[in-house]
Amino acid sequence: MRRMTAAPDTPVNRLRARGTVRGVLPLLGPAFVTAIAYVDPGNFATNFSGGATFGYLLLWVIVVANLMAMLVQSLSAKLGLATGENLAELCRHHYRPAVSRGLWVQAELVAVATDLAEVVGGAIALQLLFDLPLLVGGVVTAVVAFGLLLLQQRGYRQFELVIGGLLAVVLLGFVVDLTLVRLDPGATVAGLVPRLEGADSLLLATGILGATVMPHAIYLHSALTQDRVPAADAGERRRLLRFQRFDIVVAMGLAGLANAAMLVVAAALVAQQGPIDVDDDLAGIHALLGESLGEGAALAFALALLASGFASAGVGTLSGQIVMQGFIRRKIPLWVRRTVTLVPALVVLAIGLEPTRVLVLSQVVLSFGLPFALVPLIGLTRRADVMRELVNRRVTTVAASLAAALIVALNGFLIVQLVT
Repeated sequence: MRRMTAAPDTPVNRLRARGTVRGVLPLLGPAFVTAIAYVDPGNFATNFSGGATFGYLLLWVIVVANLMAMLVQSLSAKLGLATGENLAELCRHHYRPAVSRGLWVQAELVAVATDLAEVVGGAIALQLLFDLPLLVGGVVTAVVAFGLLLLQQRGYRQFELVIGGLLAVVLLGFVVDLTLVRLDPGATVAGLVPRLEGADSLLLATGILGATVMPHAIYLHSALTQDRVPAADAGERRRLLRFQRFDIVVAMGLAGLANAAMLVVAAALVAQQGPIDVDDDLAGIHALLGESLGEGAALAFALALLASGFASAGVGTLSGQIVMQGFIRRKIPLWVRRTVTLVPALVVLAIGLEPTRVLVLSQVVLSFGLPFALVPLIGLTRRADVMRELVNRRVTTVAASLAAALIVALNGFLIVQLVT
């Protein structure tokens, strides 16, 4: 009779011994944190504008954008899992010092732009809900984000649960709005068929696709998986990768549903009452929902925007800390970093610039930074000396390269349209 050999006492096997549910849950969470980047305040106006202008026509664009985001985030998660290091650290190790420092400088500028968008979004939500001045709302958003980061220092699990809860608030807000509009099932299904109607629809589709992947989410995801559960061998790394992919599909799928719901709600309003003009203005969208669907719909929108602003601000600052520590091996107190990145946002709010316009401009800065995260990510994950057994298959590298080229090209096109 063959004797059963006990499984080695490794962290992965200890999790497996807990059972199917209790063993899987601790492996999930990183994707829910990074998914917040895909439902940040900048997405709200773009998606509502798409539905208000073209009805259900551009629903397929959101689906394609979500699939590209899943691919990029899966590469980032795999990078951290395979190497035990994050993207910023690997850039420092594998690129010349001058290149690494240049990547760090642009990443810090991206962090400031990210913080600008999230703080402004939270400030707008607080003004809609409580009539707070934008400057006061910006300070409140920054304080909440700082509190979230202090929570993260007590353990990643608590931070992930809170961020996941805020993502659920965003999704629930638009589920509520969906129940209050009369959807056209046939038109919704037709919106999943790729097609465009003229140059204006192309421009808006470009805006949705081009703003899909956020640079800070790429850096962050690799850091959240790099030492989450130590793997003893190649088999355990492959097992952990399967769970990370499941995590990404679920979290990014929920973010995609939230984005689709934004567009569908606006499209349904157009079908009900004719053409509407939201002019990419979040306050205008809030007012429109209140007039058309009642105060409950407006409240759901404002709460979703607030949850997005709070969560995005916390995640953005955490990403900035990871970038600095990875590129130059420096870690500054969180309150110092929070203050430095907060100043531009507060200045913008204090001098009275139009907040939604500021959100759009911040996306332009993020677009400039995107290639500097995507190209190193693909370049490193295709190298066997870096990734070992988790190196990209050729088809994966080709698909990721095509997606990256499309995203970068669309971002460039969008930038040209905005500045001309």
